[in-house]
Amino acid sequence: MATAIVTGGSSGIGAALAARLRDEGHEVDVLDLETGFDVSDPEHWDRVGAVGVACLNAGVLGGPPDPADLELEGYRRAVAVNVDGVVLGVRRLAAVMHPGGRIVCTASLAALTAMPDDPVYAATKHAVVGFVRSAAPALARRGITIDAVCPGIVDTPMVTAPVRARLADAGFPLLTAAEVADAVHVLLTTEGTGRALVVQPGREPIAFRFGNVPGPRAADGEHLAPPPSLAP
Repeated sequence: MATAIVTGGSSGIGAALAARLRDEGHEVDVLDLETGFDVSDPEHWDRVGAVGVACLNAGVLGGPPDPADLELEGYRRAVAVNVDGVVLGVRRLAAVMHPGGRIVCTASLAALTAMPDDPVYAATKHAVVGFVRSAAPALARRGITIDAVCPGIVDTPMVTAPVRARLADAGFPLLTAAEVADAVHVLLTTEGTGRALVVQPGREPIAFRFGNVPGPRAADGEHLAPPPSLAP
């Protein structure tokens, strides 16, 4: 029986995650279109059983930089893979995972900043981080952790030749998929939940610090805290 699953595990970051987990003694199921699994299909998720580790990694690019040029089919596919693939996966895992289970979702540095080259991809990855942070408390009550890994640009087939050439001309380094797998290992072996771990070349992974949003104030200027159930 598998003890870990990796979506989008046939190449790139997913393949590195699957290899790392196998090296650590896990029996890994790769859930990928190449293995007949569609992360955007709820019926496919209904076949997934309890595992100790789940890496929800499947992802695709979103489209052109100018929204006027965006094709609806590409937009829908990006949302289905990048967002539905996480939400539906977590929905299933929340129902079948035992206490002590760990979920890591592959987001992106684009989840934490602007990405003018692909606004739709950035939007989907922002959604992933928002979902991870917001779902963490409910999953914690089940004894399950959930975190997001947010790598910079990784040397995978998703990096097109023109982009690769631009980066090379600028002397900008790429992450390896193995470095991202190393960062995921940190999330799987340390305490915490709801984290967004940034991975960049030449530096140790670091948990992103989200700033506090401005809160309401009473008429006398006193700060008003939200009700406990609504607190971030």
